[in-house]
Amino acid sequence: MPERHSFVEGRTERPDGDSAGSTTHPAHPDLDRAAKRQAVSRQAVLPTIREVLRLEELVSAAPEVITGAEALDRSVRWVHVSETAAVTHLVSGGELILSTGVGWPTDAPALRDFAAHLVDASIAGVVLELGHRFAEPPKAFADAAERLGLPFIVLHREARFVAITEAVHSRIIADQMAALRARDEIHALFTQLSLRGSPADYIVSQVARVLGTPTVLEDLTHRVIAVEAMGDDSRVLHDWEQRSREAHDRAADSAARDAVARPGDWTIVPVEARGMRWGHLIALPGRPHLAGRTNVLEQAAIALALGRLADRGADEWTRTSHERMITALLGRRFTGDASFADRLEASGVPVTGRTLVGLAVRARGSAKGAAAAASAASELGVPAITAAHPSLDAGTSVVVASLPRGARLSDAVLLAFASALAGAADAGSAEVTVAVGADADGIPGLMASVEQATELLVPRDEHKRRGPMIVRVEDRPLLRLLNSFGGDPRLQAHSERMLAPLIEHDLRRGGDLLEVLTAYLAYPGNRTRAATASHLSRSVFYQRIALIEDLLGVSLDDGEVVSALHAAVLARRAR
Repeated sequence: MPERHSFVEGRTERPDGDSAGSTTHPAHPDLDRAAKRQAVSRQAVLPTIREVLRLEELVSAAPEVITGAEALDRSVRWVHVSETAAVTHLVSGGELILSTGVGWPTDAPALRDFAAHLVDASIAGVVLELGHRFAEPPKAFADAAERLGLPFIVLHREARFVAITEAVHSRIIADQMAALRARDEIHALFTQLSLRGSPADYIVSQVARVLGTPTVLEDLTHRVIAVEAMGDDSRVLHDWEQRSREAHDRAADSAARDAVARPGDWTIVPVEARGMRWGHLIALPGRPHLAGRTNVLEQAAIALALGRLADRGADEWTRTSHERMITALLGRRFTGDASFADRLEASGVPVTGRTLVGLAVRARGSAKGAAAAASAASELGVPAITAAHPSLDAGTSVVVASLPRGARLSDAVLLAFASALAGAADAGSAEVTVAVGADADGIPGLMASVEQATELLVPRDEHKRRGPMIVRVEDRPLLRLLNSFGGDPRLQAHSERMLAPLIEHDLRRGGDLLEVLTAYLAYPGNRTRAATASHLSRSVFYQRIALIEDLLGVSLDDGEVVSALHAAVLARRAR
């Protein structure tokens, strides 16, 4: 006789976090596949055997689990009262059988056959009230149920079967009505998002909110387009491509076998329309949803597909994904360096064992800067993401590139990139500037590299150049030195102390002394070029310089003073 389990509230508990779903019969591979597919679709709205056993109508009858304790989370589609062993042709699968055993056979072979027939009919479980035909659980039936994985429960006290069926059926109907209402709400939510033209990242965040679990939108190459990590950045995207491929393989294998998904599996639905598949929407393991996790994802996938069809550009998802990452990087809007590195890697930009470089590019006079930079990025020959700079003019973009260790973006590669950018931006090649920051081996260094590249875009000798301009941080040693200090408060204090009189003067009178000083520092020793860069006549420029010297109490002919002021201006810009 198999080991028995008294089912008393508080002694046999459902593990936290387990989802209510059908469980296959491990020792009976011929279980009806259609019933399994039905169980998958119903698992979010049907009570489990464990939940049925907790009903007062059953608790009062002192239930005891004889076999199948590991399968008590199987869904109950209906409750059927039957006293005959010829019940299998009267059921359609998923029922919980209630019986006193009056019509059951008593010989061991017949009892074993009876148990096998119940499993063949996809019965969820059997509840036998002792005392009428059997004083003890029939050993032959229990042994067969144990071998076949069939839950077998006995009642030690008399039970009112009509009360049990009424309670369970009321629960099933109420849950199904609640599920229908939940599905209507989900349908309305994502229909409204579609009609409003909500972006992909917002739709993904709504899915995560509804399901209460991290959710990811990926393309067909398993690159992440949008993610809502629910505050768990360090876990969600780590080794994403490998984990995603493994999850897809498990899902494909499960579908091929018509098997019920395990509670720990990801829920994956395709995003597609008009015969074109663009990617997959994935919810990581979490609690069940009344409308069904798959149904929620399918509704969201429709909204995403409609949005994709409405997008003018085929690469809209990629563009917005890169834009969010660049904005997060420059705004320090991420929880940790490792989490942002995972985000880059999940987007196809490797970080581990690579050199990262920040570039800033400007196509002056063009409103297509970001689109042009993204189009031309293939000329770099390395993985990269591109987006418009969030706080500069429309012609300025930021590029984050990943190079093999020891590699370098050559001038020839950068010139090819600049030429392609100029062509895509419909701007003359003489209007393109490509600035390259320092090499970095991590996220903090990458932030400094992007800031250096942005600072390098300050115009220098624009009136004399012909063709694209390539500038590197190696050409500006002071800038590189200051960026290495990051946001050191001592550097900020130095900047404030040196420049405060000019800043206060400009604020009071709407002046331009700080801009004039910046131009002077850009062309030390050549006031004519500095005046031209300031768009001032030489005489007015000299007047401004004299006023600056008076306000600061210094001489701009002193090299040490000029160096200190240059450091202060660069530190202010970096801040």
